[in-house]
Amino acid sequence: MKFKMYHENYNVADLDRSLAFYKEALGLVEQRRITAEDGSYIIVYVGNEETDFQMELTWLKDHPQAYDLGECEFHLAFHTDEYESAYRKHKEMGCICFENPAMGIYFITDPDGYWLEIVPQK
Repeated sequence: MKFKMYHENYNVADLDRSLAFYKEALGLVEQRRITAEDGSYIIVYVGNEETDFQMELTWLKDHPQAYDLGECEFHLAFHTDEYESAYRKHKEMGCICFENPAMGIYFITDPDGYWLEIVPQK
């Protein structure tokens, strides 16, 4: 079974400041953007030419307070070419914490409670 990291999400208070930081510190540049029609959120994916791994930066209009990183608002994502086998293994291990069949994904938790997203390779 092979897994490949896909993206990691971070919620940010100031999107422009975060974009500037990731560009300067890591050379990550905006690759695509999703803006809610009602302006309630903006999601920006940043990455580089070295890998297809991306950082997902999410700005939420109605979240003015500082983020408590214990909110489980972030996750690592992995995709695999053996999705069904991975699902069976994770089910046997008892570590699946959330399934979304409509989206074709599920999440597992590690021993510390961090969520990891499993995505089928497309």
